[in-house]
Amino acid sequence: MTFPALARTVHRHLDVDGVRVFYRESLPERADAPVLLLLHGFPSASHQFRRLIDVLGARYRLIAPDYPGFGHTEAPAGFTYAFDRLADITEGFVRKLGLTRFVMYVFDFGAPVGFRLAERHPEWIAGLVVQNGNVYEEGLSAGARDFIALRPDRPGAEDTVRDLLTLPGTRGQYETGVADPELVAPEGWTLDQHFLDLPGRKEAQVALAFDYHTNVERYPAWQEWLRTHTPPTLIAWGANDPFFPEPGARAYLRDLPGAELHVLDTGHFALEDRLPEIAPLVAGFLERVWDRGPR
Repeated sequence: MTFPALARTVHRHLDVDGVRVFYRESLPERADAPVLLLLHGFPSASHQFRRLIDVLGARYRLIAPDYPGFGHTEAPAGFTYAFDRLADITEGFVRKLGLTRFVMYVFDFGAPVGFRLAERHPEWIAGLVVQNGNVYEEGLSAGARDFIALRPDRPGAEDTVRDLLTLPGTRGQYETGVADPELVAPEGWTLDQHFLDLPGRKEAQVALAFDYHTNVERYPAWQEWLRTHTPPTLIAWGANDPFFPEPGARAYLRDLPGAELHVLDTGHFALEDRLPEIAPLVAGFLERVWDRGPR
């Protein structure tokens, strides 16, 4: 019996401007394998990609860092938790690894981090995989709009944010909109909650929640970036996402009419139950995009 090749994955740290960045990296069989940078979402970390790395990492070089305030990454006291700073650290991480060209997978928080990176270095971006990573006003649900409108000086605003950082709030993000919750492994939300409960982590998430409006303000610039650079793009979107509904996926086609769109009957964390559909899409996309060479 022949078994499919599974990835060998290393787990390392890099120092970037005083931040000890943790990351996972697969060791593909080919030294010149296509590179996929995996940018995780809230409230997770690089472990959300562990199964995708297992499946694709023997053939492709998959790299997944944890942002400051997430997962195993350690940030110094006094670190400013804002999306610009998450992008700064991610940019420094990419430079330290010596990456000069990669396909970028953006999910949730990965979109505002990744599009900041793309604005700064369009030459790095060989293509985009977008999975529930929103950059359009119509991709915001009513609940998401209300949450983004919260400000620290509004009575009860911080309590509203902190309510989302509890175990029921974390679990709900995984299971809402999923057709069969039995396909969603519980270690995803329990590991996320473990990290959320570490000292200082909830404060970091509160700061990022109050900074989220800066992402919406940059949506027009990111849409212009898409129209200008027209990166090859694969969109795989959980249609029942309570934060970023399906119109956010279809809006990309306005600026990227050649993008490949797949709408899936699932929720926010689509990889949890739809890996068998998403992984082959990503593999085929990497093969097609990488062969084009630099744009």
